[in-house]
Amino acid sequence: METASRPGLRERKKQRTRDALLRAALELFTTRGYEETTVDDIAEAVDVSQRTFFRYFAGKEDVVFFAQSVAEEHFVDLLRGRPLDEAPLEALRQAVLEGWDGIGEAIERIVPVELHMRTYRLIESTPSLFATHLRRSAELEEEIARIIADREGLDVDTDPRPRVAVAVFGGVIRVTERLWCAGGDTSVDAIRELTASYLDALRPALADKWRTE
Repeated sequence: METASRPGLRERKKQRTRDALLRAALELFTTRGYEETTVDDIAEAVDVSQRTFFRYFAGKEDVVFFAQSVAEEHFVDLLRGRPLDEAPLEALRQAVLEGWDGIGEAIERIVPVELHMRTYRLIESTPSLFATHLRRSAELEEEIARIIADREGLDVDTDPRPRVAVAVFGGVIRVTERLWCAGGDTSVDAIRELTASYLDALRPALADKWRTE
């Protein structure tokens, strides 16, 4: 008898197929190019049909951002779990750095971390993917702003500070992503160190708490 915590055989086979498609697609995208790779190429690499591919993914773009969505959900969970006595910027800083520290645990079960990091560079260098990345980032920032507002006991629609702080935070993340992509060191440690140094530059302006009680 299978326990509720462990997926059944059918579900495990589906996960293996999905992960195989994901890994094959990202390898092809990052070596051959996103535009140059077709859905047929991905399906052929895994020895499945195009129809099988579309059972798991809506399209190529969905594949590119799948692991990134997992990492973003991990960050949001970490932010929600930060102590309430931390100032907003400190909570954001600790959550994003903790997210990089735990990226292996969050990502390795679906794709190798090294492949995930190469995908960041792919997104940065592919205009259509970068445009989607900016849109998704804006949606994520709105979610984060509402979390910060809730932590501070504020109304996000009447108090501008949560959205302003998160916009600044998001700007720092985009700057560090761009600098990291342009650099020679593509390791997780490199982007973590760069992110920490840039976020630390904000501390004199945004480090204080907002709660008055």
